[in-house]
Amino acid sequence: MGEKTITVEIDEQGNSSIDLHGFHGKGCGDVAEPLRGKDTIVVDRKKREYHVAGAESRVVHNSTKG
Repeated sequence: MGEKTITVEIDEQGNSSIDLHGFHGKGCGDVAEPLRGKDTIVVDRKKREYHVAGAESRVVHNSTKG
Protein backbone atom coordinates (compact mmCIF):
# COMPACT_ATOMS: atom_id res chain seq x y z
CA MET A 1 0.00 0.00 0.00
CA GLY A 2 1.34 3.45 -0.98
CA GLU A 3 2.01 6.45 1.20
CA LYS A 4 -0.99 8.55 2.21
CA THR A 5 -0.76 12.28 2.83
CA ILE A 6 -3.32 14.69 4.29
CA THR A 7 -2.63 18.42 3.96
CA VAL A 8 -4.86 20.89 5.83
CA GLU A 9 -4.49 24.63 5.24
CA ILE A 10 -6.28 27.40 7.14
CA ASP A 11 -6.09 30.97 5.83
CA GLU A 12 -6.26 34.26 7.74
CA GLN A 13 -10.06 34.41 7.37
CA GLY A 14 -10.48 30.96 8.91
CA ASN A 15 -11.27 29.18 5.64
CA SER A 16 -9.74 25.74 5.37
CA SER A 17 -8.83 23.34 2.59
CA ILE A 18 -8.04 19.65 2.71
CA ASP A 19 -5.84 17.96 0.11
CA LEU A 20 -5.69 14.15 0.18
CA HIS A 21 -3.15 11.99 -1.68
CA GLY A 22 -2.80 8.22 -1.86
CA PHE A 23 -6.37 7.22 -0.97
CA HIS A 24 -8.33 4.78 -3.14
CA GLY A 25 -12.01 4.03 -3.62
CA LYS A 26 -14.18 5.53 -0.90
CA GLY A 27 -11.12 6.05 1.29
CA CYS A 28 -10.83 9.73 0.42
CA GLY A 29 -14.40 10.55 1.45
CA ASP A 30 -14.15 8.41 4.56
CA VAL A 31 -11.11 10.39 5.71
CA ALA A 32 -12.42 13.83 4.70
CA GLU A 33 -15.79 13.53 6.46
CA PRO A 34 -14.58 13.69 10.09
CA LEU A 35 -12.06 16.42 9.18
CA ARG A 36 -14.88 18.64 7.89
CA GLY A 37 -16.82 18.55 11.14
CA LYS A 38 -19.71 21.00 10.92
CA ASP A 39 -18.08 23.15 8.22
CA THR A 40 -19.95 23.75 4.98
CA ILE A 41 -18.39 22.52 1.73
CA VAL A 42 -17.92 25.44 -0.63
CA VAL A 43 -15.97 23.62 -3.37
CA ASP A 44 -15.63 19.87 -3.89
CA ARG A 45 -13.22 19.34 -6.76
CA LYS A 46 -11.95 15.99 -7.99
CA LYS A 47 -8.35 15.87 -9.19
CA ARG A 48 -7.16 14.17 -12.37
CA GLU A 49 -6.08 11.14 -10.33
CA TYR A 50 -9.69 10.61 -9.23
CA HIS A 51 -10.65 9.61 -12.76
CA VAL A 52 -7.91 6.97 -13.04
CA ALA A 53 -9.22 3.52 -12.16
CA GLY A 54 -8.28 2.56 -8.59
CA ALA A 55 -7.13 6.01 -7.48
CA GLU A 56 -9.10 8.72 -5.73
CA SER A 57 -8.01 12.16 -4.56
CA ARG A 58 -9.93 15.37 -4.12
CA VAL A 59 -9.61 18.84 -2.76
CA VAL A 60 -12.30 20.00 -0.36
CA HIS A 61 -12.56 23.65 0.61
CA ASN A 62 -14.48 24.37 3.80
CA SER A 63 -15.76 27.63 5.15
CA THR A 64 -15.87 28.05 8.90
CA LYS A 65 -18.72 29.99 10.45
CA GLY A 66 -18.11 32.40 13.30
